[in-house]
Amino acid sequence: MSADARTVTGAVWRVGANIDTDALAPGHAMSKGLEVVAQHCLEAIRPDFSSGVRQGDYLVSGPAFGIGSSREQAASALVALGVSAVIAPSFSGLYFRNAFNVGLLLVTCSRAEELVDADQLTLHLAPASGVTLTSARLGELPCAPIPDFLIHRVLVGGLLNELKQRKSRENHG
Repeated sequence: MSADARTVTGAVWRVGANIDTDALAPGHAMSKGLEVVAQHCLEAIRPDFSSGVRQGDYLVSGPAFGIGSSREQAASALVALGVSAVIAPSFSGLYFRNAFNVGLLLVTCSRAEELVDADQLTLHLAPASGVTLTSARLGELPCAPIPDFLIHRVLVGGLLNELKQRKSRENHG
C-alpha cells in the first residue's frame, strides 16, 4: 500500500447514538496518560472494547458521535487502539476537528446504523478518489465526501506529522 492510499479490512464494533467524549476518554483515567485512557475507552458502554478491538477494526455509531467536551484524548484513544475509522451518520464538530488532527478517520455514512457487530468492512481511502466503504453483507455504502487535505492528514498520521513533513520539505527543498 502506498503512502498516498490505504485499504483496510476489519470488523465492526457497534455502539449506539450520542456517544460522548466522557465515554471515550473517562475522566478518572485522564491524568494517567494516553495508554491508560485507551484501556478505559468505552468501558461504560462496551466493556469488551479496549481488550478486544484489533488493529484495523471499525467503530460504528448512531448519530451525534463525539458529543461533549473538547478532549483530544477521546480521538487519540481510538488511534492508540488501532481503530481504522469511526463510521456514523453524524459527528460533533469539535470531535470531528480533533479526530482528523490526530489522524483518526471519520466517515459520515447515512447507512451506518444498518451495520452490526462483527460485520466485515473494507475501506479504501485515497486523495482524489475519496473514501469507498464496502460491507461484506450489505455491499458498497454511500459516504459523504472527505476533502483531500483531510484524507492526506489521516494518511500521514495527523496534523503534527503533516507539519513536520512540511517543515522538512521547506528545509530540504
